[in-house]
Amino acid sequence: MKRMIGTKIILWAVVSLSILMGSSMAFAQTKTVILSTTTSTQDSGLLDVLIPIFEKNTGYFVKTIAVGSGQAMAMGQKGEADVLLVHSPAAEKKFVAEGYGINRRLIMHNDFIIVGPPEDSAKIKGIKSALEAFKKMATSNALFLSRGDNSGTHSKEKAIWKAAGIDPEKEKWYQQTGLGMGQTLSVTAEKKGYTLADRGTYLALKKNLGLDILVEGDAILLNIYHVIEVNPAKWPKVNAAGGKAFADFMVSKETQTIIKTFGVEKFGSALFFPDVGKKEEELGK
Repeated sequence: MKRMIGTKIILWAVVSLSILMGSSMAFAQTKTVILSTTTSTQDSGLLDVLIPIFEKNTGYFVKTIAVGSGQAMAMGQKGEADVLLVHSPAAEKKFVAEGYGINRRLIMHNDFIIVGPPEDSAKIKGIKSALEAFKKMATSNALFLSRGDNSGTHSKEKAIWKAAGIDPEKEKWYQQTGLGMGQTLSVTAEKKGYTLADRGTYLALKKNLGLDILVEGDAILLNIYHVIEVNPAKWPKVNAAGGKAFADFMVSKETQTIIKTFGVEKFGSALFFPDVGKKEEELGK
């Protein structure tokens, strides 16, 4: 009899522990927000400033996965992220139109720049047109390092090559790293080549690179970031509340003020420009 009672007590304890563990895991999942974002927001250091503030204000824990915008949206298509912070407008619009994302909101912009070695063998320094600079790099067989990762930066680069009427894919002077922005800049510096970079990541890493800004200011080089919540109607298991909380945080006045001043003290200029309340066609003017 005593043995039966003891066994029941043990079973009750095991069941109770399992229920408690299950409840704890469920709670942990609801308090974790999976952010799939571009390497530029990570490499520039912006997320290192913003995420601790969001976590403190809301009690959520953010799991950041920094990849190219294409990979970030692929995660969203599989329901493997709760919210996206990306910079590939055409792909973003398609992502939302196909029902994978909701509430696409404008956050900020900076711009792309063409960087290369100070000696500049392709002689593109100071050229105002990115298309002309790409043409000169091609005709001079200058080594060009592409991210080659379907990121927003890679998409922009491919669009410029296409607009310039050049297909570089099979050329010996064209190499793909398959890496994020920071690592691609490091490879470019090591090989003394050229690449297209977002200004924020370049400025954050500039002192260790030995690369100069050679072409900037062309309208085609505008780099726009949006936040998109993964659609819970498509993926019921996503943390919709957490994703919305992060998206709301990104468009808040507090965050926009931080973005406006981020990088000024260290680099002498902001790495990004806040854009909530603006229209895309107004940017860069």
